[in-house]
Amino acid sequence: TVAVCVSMSGTVTTLVMYAWDKRASKRPGAQRVCERTLHLWALAGGFGGALLGQVWLRHKTRHASFAVVTWLAVAVHAGAWVWWLAR
Repeated sequence: TVAVCVSMSGTVTTLVMYAWDKRASKRPGAQRVCERTLHLWALAGGFGGALLGQVWLRHKTRHASFAVVTWLAVAVHAGAWVWWLAR
């Protein structure tokens, strides 16, 4: 369905943004991705990419508040999927 395609594209986009930011974090003066942007992508449907980026790339793992927002995005989307499938 369209919802699955949107979710998958959000996941891939968010994971690419995490990889970009991780690479930039290792290079002095490189353009970083704003944390707010990463949060917005996670909340907009890219929570899977955010989780993968944190685990696979070990990116943003020391920021507890960052992880909390990511898990809130997961909870919101899990609730939305349950509602969508139950209706």
